[in-house]
Amino acid sequence: MFFKLTHRSPKSNARVGKIFTDRGEIDTPIFMPVGTLGTVKGVFNQDLKEKINAQIILSNNYHLYLRPGVDIINKARGLHKFINWDKPILTDSGGYQVFSLSNNVKIKSEGVYFSSHIDGSKHLFTPESVIKSQNFIGSDIMMVLDECLPYPCEYSYAKNSLDLTHDWLDRSVEELNKTKDLYGHRQFMFPIVQGGTFKELRIKSSEYIAAKDLPGNAIGGLSVGEPKEIIYENVDLVCSYLPKDKPRYLMGVGTPENILECISLGVDMFDCVMPTRNGRNGMLFTSEGTINIKNKKWEKDFSPIDSNLNFYSSDYSKAYLRHLITNKEILGSQIASFHNLQFYLWLVNKARKKIKNNTFESWKDKILIKLNSKL
Repeated sequence: MFFKLTHRSPKSNARVGKIFTDRGEIDTPIFMPVGTLGTVKGVFNQDLKEKINAQIILSNNYHLYLRPGVDIINKARGLHKFINWDKPILTDSGGYQVFSLSNNVKIKSEGVYFSSHIDGSKHLFTPESVIKSQNFIGSDIMMVLDECLPYPCEYSYAKNSLDLTHDWLDRSVEELNKTKDLYGHRQFMFPIVQGGTFKELRIKSSEYIAAKDLPGNAIGGLSVGEPKEIIYENVDLVCSYLPKDKPRYLMGVGTPENILECISLGVDMFDCVMPTRNGRNGMLFTSEGTINIKNKKWEKDFSPIDSNLNFYSSDYSKAYLRHLITNKEILGSQIASFHNLQFYLWLVNKARKKIKNNTFESWKDKILIKLNSKL
């Protein structure tokens, strides 16, 4: 068994479940801190486990392939040993990063040719090579190579792109069936629903990947510039076609509001760089709303960062954190990132509890009023 549903909300599609991997169980809905290069920026792995209570982190095949290289990770006996992390890891295929970071990208039927954003060196990602490199990395959940479309996008291009993505999925499955786990732990693969914002294509893609009967399914190509209403509309549509007995992973989304709204639509897994990236720039997420800690109003505020939550980061005052951030002290970025990650994990943990006692929807509507305010 890979996934077990334990509770469904009677008033929405929100649900609670558990994912089983060889390296531990994952309670859903869950947020996965992003550790692109094998590190969640500014946070020790021990703190991720013991203070932030992260059950799974996300790393990226594109970045690890370029640096330090999958051969080095293989010699270290996998990413878990390389970074000293014994809980589950999900790796993105790197397809999105190829299109967003690289130069001279050329998409062919065989794969994607691109130049490294680091040194301009030439590379080719194929569905097969991406599975092989993630096998060397040793992630517990790996993603297939796909093309993430920009927004907006012409229908004709989206249709041709979807056909290519589905062909790459078929090749990924074939490669996976020939691949042996390297480090004594099972690896699982998720396909990705694409199709831009076109309902017909989203339905086609949902049905296609559902028929593959893989352990879980991902929803990609959203939060790339479209209004949030379009995100929710597409998530709702896709979730109505994806199997109910398998986890659904919404890639790269997003704000606390995005997460709560998409939990209500039936999504189980989330990741986003926002907690750490925004934290490094002085934006804090709290139970009362967002704080721009750089604002002068916090200069003499000696209250905890979030008075309602007993976080480790609340050992520090707003005034002190403002002092650190405005003076570009590394500790400021660490505290802010730490706090935001704690908040995101608190939020999904609270959502699980509210779903279990059948009060999720009323709680969501009330807390969103606060979360969407700027303090």
